[in-house]
Amino acid sequence: MRMQILTAVVLCAGLGFAWSAALHAGEASAKPDRVVFETSMGDIVIELFSDKAPVTVQNFLAYVDADFYEGTVFHRVIPGFVIQGGGMTPDIERKPTSPPIENEADNGLRNLRGTLSMARTSDPDSATSQFFINLTDNPPLDRAERNPGYAVFGRVAEGMDVVDQIAQVQTADRGPYQNVPVEPVVVRRAYRQDASTQEPAR
Repeated sequence: MRMQILTAVVLCAGLGFAWSAALHAGEASAKPDRVVFETSMGDIVIELFSDKAPVTVQNFLAYVDADFYEGTVFHRVIPGFVIQGGGMTPDIERKPTSPPIENEADNGLRNLRGTLSMARTSDPDSATSQFFINLTDNPPLDRAERNPGYAVFGRVAEGMDVVDQIAQVQTADRGPYQNVPVEPVVVRRAYRQDASTQEPAR
């Protein structure tokens, strides 16, 4: 009888450990995706809102996984507004991209300081690889009744000080482009950060 009770206790303890491990595993898998941008001015860690902007996040991660952003620059810097990058080389040449995606600006997220949104043309569904980081709250960029808005899909989790430093670089006109940094701010590498350890995934 004692042996049966002891066995039951051991089994319960084992099940409890397994359940606890499963819960922790669930917590780890529930952590949002993060991407690290190593730039010539420091690192920026981006947390993605895959639950609110699934199409946009999937598109963004596809570019990350393809090493597309490596060697691109922040080609548009406007203090008090945004810094924009994700599609130009240091020579301000546009990189070829995948087809554009639908605009998910109706996801309820707002263009607040530190958030990332997709850059696009006047066509709401024209975003490809380029994105911008809001330097301040920008309500005019949000979805409204007569404004398709710009889709927020992430936020700066670490490195907002780097973003603010980039916002202060000297800029000039370059061909048809305005507000281009005189000294290129280059993305040296962009990669996913492991969700369970928060260490760079290799």
